Amino acid sequence: MTADRAPDLRLAGLAVAAWLAALACLHLTTRTAVLLAVGAAVLAALLTAHLLAVLGTPAAPARRYGWIAVAVLLGVVCGGAATAARLHVRDAAPLRPLVDERARVTVDLVLRDDPRPVRGAPGRPATLLVTAQSSVLTDPQGHRLRVPVRLLVLATDPAWRGLLPGQRLTVQGRLAAPRGGDLTAAVLTVSGPPVRDGPPPWLQRAAGTLRAGLHRACAPLPPEQGGLLPGLVVGDTSRLPATVEEDFRATGMTHLNAVSGSNVAIVVGAVLLVARWARAGPRLAAVLCGLALIGFVVLVRPSPSVVRAATMGAIGLAALAVGRPRATLPALAAAVTVLVLVDPELAGDAGFALSVLATGGLLLLAPGWRDGLRRRGVPAGLAEALAVPAAAQLACGPVVAGISGTVSLVAVPANLLVVPAIAPATVLGVTAAVVSPGWPAGAEFAAWLASWPAWWLVTVARVGARLPAGTLPWPGGLPGALLLAGLTLGLLLAVRRPLVRRLVAVGAAAVVLGTLPVRLLASGWPPAGWVVVACAVGQGDAVVLPVADGRAVVVDAGPEPSAVDGCLRRLGVREVSLLVVSHFHADHVGGVAGVTRGRRVAMVLTPTLAEPVAGRELVTAAVGSARRVVPAAGWSYRSPGVEVVALGPPYPLRGTRSDPNNNSLVLRATVAGVRVVLPGDAETEEQRALLDRVPPHALRGEVLKVAHHGSAYQDPAFLDAVRPAVALVPVGVDNDYGHPSPVILDRLARSGVRVLRTDTDGDVAVVVRSGRLAVVSRGLPPGHR
Repeated sequence: MTADRAPDLRLAGLAVAAWLAALACLHLTTRTAVLLAVGAAVLAALLTAHLLAVLGTPAAPARRYGWIAVAVLLGVVCGGAATAARLHVRDAAPLRPLVDERARVTVDLVLRDDPRPVRGAPGRPATLLVTAQSSVLTDPQGHRLRVPVRLLVLATDPAWRGLLPGQRLTVQGRLAAPRGGDLTAAVLTVSGPPVRDGPPPWLQRAAGTLRAGLHRACAPLPPEQGGLLPGLVVGDTSRLPATVEEDFRATGMTHLNAVSGSNVAIVVGAVLLVARWARAGPRLAAVLCGLALIGFVVLVRPSPSVVRAATMGAIGLAALAVGRPRATLPALAAAVTVLVLVDPELAGDAGFALSVLATGGLLLLAPGWRDGLRRRGVPAGLAEALAVPAAAQLACGPVVAGISGTVSLVAVPANLLVVPAIAPATVLGVTAAVVSPGWPAGAEFAAWLASWPAWWLVTVARVGARLPAGTLPWPGGLPGALLLAGLTLGLLLAVRRPLVRRLVAVGAAAVVLGTLPVRLLASGWPPAGWVVVACAVGQGDAVVLPVADGRAVVVDAGPEPSAVDGCLRRLGVREVSLLVVSHFHADHVGGVAGVTRGRRVAMVLTPTLAEPVAGRELVTAAVGSARRVVPAAGWSYRSPGVEVVALGPPYPLRGTRSDPNNNSLVLRATVAGVRVVLPGDAETEEQRALLDRVPPHALRGEVLKVAHHGSAYQDPAFLDAVRPAVALVPVGVDNDYGHPSPVILDRLARSGVRVLRTDTDGDVAVVVRSGRLAVVSRGLPPGHR
């Protein structure tokens, strides 16, 4: 790289130091953060004095590195001081005793972002997570305290849905301590509706109108494309099917579902392209780009995450618009510094890191890679298309690996394949939103046009997610991210030498050609001779019994589609011979769409008690025209690979602790001579009814799927009647039900039963080897424990 094209890194040290100092101080006390900033300031002053004293001596390189060190120390001073000031406000004395007492208070607050639904416990109202800024707090004694701090609001009332950022509210709730590591001063749990203090700001109302128009325009489209377009344009994934979201995650395309710098670059870049085509000068082009940027921020709502994305995405285009490409990296460094000082919490935000790293990769790596490809005869357009996603993926790889605990092998090719579709889908989606208030028909037409590139995005994600060995396990968390970052940096430095570059290329090809066939042919899952698998689907049930190659019996579907779909994919299940719904609770039927996705379901077994109605309707919508059977006790299903017999319920049970649970279908399946008892969520009432009506030998089984996630509602006589050698407990990590019961686990263990839990072991399988039972666990993905 020539000197005139070398990147300008003079502000990089300041930005990185401020970022890392803010990140470290978020996990420290205010006192420690102040000491860090003061110590860095003293060192910076001493080093500056030394450099000024030796000014004029011939040691030019030493002075250059000395000033770099001063910039780094100043970054530590700025990051530490800014974060310490915010920590002091967060830990203000009036609020801390109230948090420790878990006091019930009344708070006047302003929303900082849209309320977001979070996956809650099955069968309970959805919880909305709302970030807010408090202004005045009234304590239990009626004292009004001015505490301008950040709160995390947990709400369940439907009245919270649809609230806009900037809305002023008065709410009542109970305070609790936050988890730490950010600037949230307290968690406020609210059970009732908020009281609105006036309308939201006009800017947010305008954005809400455009977003609603986009949703209306997308309503006639197929669910996958119609749910994806709002995600591409405004980051709204509320209508995106869970299976599509999982596919995007598996192929490294999740960034497309959120507002990022790339969205801003596409919209503003389109304006810049039109301005250049119209022969507009650099200053006029910059003004037009600025107006487009403001309009886009209005459309997607100026929340902190959107402002961050707009800042990152506008850096390169602004510098290019004024004719100074070399100004992009100093602009990036300055933007990082300013954003971190204004909001130190961004330092610990994964989205912020991904935005900065992606922008840095595009500015530092992509131009050189593009030019290198062009020198080797690659056409200009193709060289650009290859260099951009590869640079962005390489730069973001360490953060993604730290978060997910995996390294995707399909991310670069998948992102390369979708490059031609992203810009048309985004621009047409923005057009649909903008024209929707005055021209609904035109908005629907623009959305229909955008659905075609969106279809391509969905197709690439689906195919990429189904490729075997598409992801490799990697250490999760900070160690995994640092390890991959170190390897990446070392690789980038090493490949600057032609000999090393050739060796790396040959070595990479050898690794892929040598390990991929092994991974495809001997992936280790499912294990040979498996007779039953309990899928790790969270707080819910999904059990699979093999019928033949690619065919299986599936008992329950877990709480959401992507988890059970992933489990069936790993097992190679392409057709479901029999789908059993033990009962209609959400933790057993919420994922039924994942079972039917891309698979034929031949027959569906459902219980007599059709409650809850929402669960029954979910199953009816998912299974379509599949044959449905409501079995009585004694009903049986036989195929060459498996036999299933319905043991209960022996009669309808009413007035129990939970009627849906106590009318669960109770099955005994036989696979390869191994009997598996599957009692759904049957509790003590149904278990006692089975003991009264079913012959003892009929309940006997070598494997027991423990009822109701191992809850305490088990009849000891029922466990004794089954006398299992292996017990499988499908249960979610850190669930708040107290499942599984330690008493039940202890009783099983004292009886000599081998107990496997999906919350600690992941997918678990029982296998037959040399005529004896054995167990195999797949393990949880890193970061899921």
